[in-house]
This record gives sequence, C-alpha cells and structure tokens, in this order.
Amino acid sequence: MPQLVTADFVPQLVWLAITFIALYLAMWRLAIPRIVDVLEERQRRIDDDLMRAESLKREANEALAAYEEALAEARANAQRTALETRDTIKKQAADREADLDDTLAQKNEEASSRIRSAQEEAQGNVRQIAINTARAVTQRLIGTEPDDDAVGTSVDSALKEKN
Repeated sequence: MPQLVTADFVPQLVWLAITFIALYLAMWRLAIPRIVDVLEERQRRIDDDLMRAESLKREANEALAAYEEALAEARANAQRTALETRDTIKKQAADREADLDDTLAQKNEEASSRIRSAQEEAQGNVRQIAINTARAVTQRLIGTEPDDDAVGTSVDSALKEKN
C-alpha cells in the first residue's frame, strides 16, 4: 500500500496539513457563516413563534375573561329579569285580587241592598197580611168589620213589640 511507504510520509503529512488548512478556511469562510445564519434565523423564528404564542395566549386569556364577564353579566341580567317578572306577576296578582275584592264587595253590597229591600217589602207585606188577617179574624169573631185605622194601629204596636 502506497500510503504506508515511510519515504512518502512527509509529503503526505504536508498535503494533509495543506488540505486540512484549506478545508478549515473554506469551512470558516463559507460553511460556518451559512450555518450560523441558518441557526440564527431558526432561533429568530422560534423566538417570534414563542412571542406570537404568548400573545395568542394572552389574547385567549383576555377573551376567556371577557366571556366569563359577559356570562356573569348575562346571568345577572337573567336573574334581574326573573326578579322583575316575579315582582310584576305578584303586582298583577295583587291588583287582580284587589279588583276581585272590590267586585265582590260591590256585589255583596248590592246583594245586601236587595235583601234589605226584600225584607222591607216582606215586612210591608207582613203588615198588610197581618192587617187583612186581623180584620178577617175580628169580623169572624165579632161579626162586624173593624175600623182600618184601629186595626193598623194594633198591628203596628204588635210588630214593634216583636222587634
């Protein structure tokens, strides 16, 4: 094998050094700056993505807070509406009850008035029936027809004693 010939070691080592230095310089001047640029760009993208993710997370948290606030406000509005509706219904029921009480009181008063009228009419009829009955009984017992004024006075005094 030619590389194992000891006489050729020095030129091989020189060419090895020259090649190594040339490759090192090529890497240092060409490849490493490109690799560094790619790594820096990648790091910039990662940092931008992290900042964007943090911004989106902050926006999501703000949206969640706004949603929770809107939900709490909607619940409060629903509760307030329910309370107002309940109060309105209670007021309407109270108004209807008051109207019904007024109507019943009016009908009760009308019925009482009719009853009083009927009682007064009945008492008037009772007086007239009592006068007619007293006149008929007196005529049958005595045989003469009594005076209308005397019978009326007697019936009136008897009705007053009864009341």
